[in-house]
Amino acid sequence: VQLQASGGGVVQAGGSLKLSCTASGGTFGAYAVGWFRQDPGKEREFVAAISWSSGVMRYADAVKGRFTISRDNGRLEVYLQMNNLRPEDTAVYSCAAGLISQSKRYSDANEYLAWGQGTLVTVSS
Repeated sequence: VQLQASGGGVVQAGGSLKLSCTASGGTFGAYAVGWFRQDPGKEREFVAAISWSSGVMRYADAVKGRFTISRDNGRLEVYLQMNNLRPEDTAVYSCAAGLISQSKRYSDANEYLAWGQGTLVTVSS
């Protein structure tokens, strides 16, 4: 499966953005999909993930209550709705897909098989 993230941009603190992760090839509906972010000079950080059936979602503590992950398997897309953005949310956001059976492993980047090119989110104060 190939992935492409889009929807990044520049937004003021308190604003919102919706990222999309579009898949092609493979059996997209079988994969868990996660969002990760990385700011230059920092380590990659787990943001959110969703199971293949949308039955399980996981969020990093830093984004709980502000970000919502969802997916539409018919459209081969996963979304990340980001509200009440903060300057510390500034990063390159990437999506990834993996055949992960246990949701407790969603935050481990090593569990993901395919990665998409990231999209830059910049939050100004």
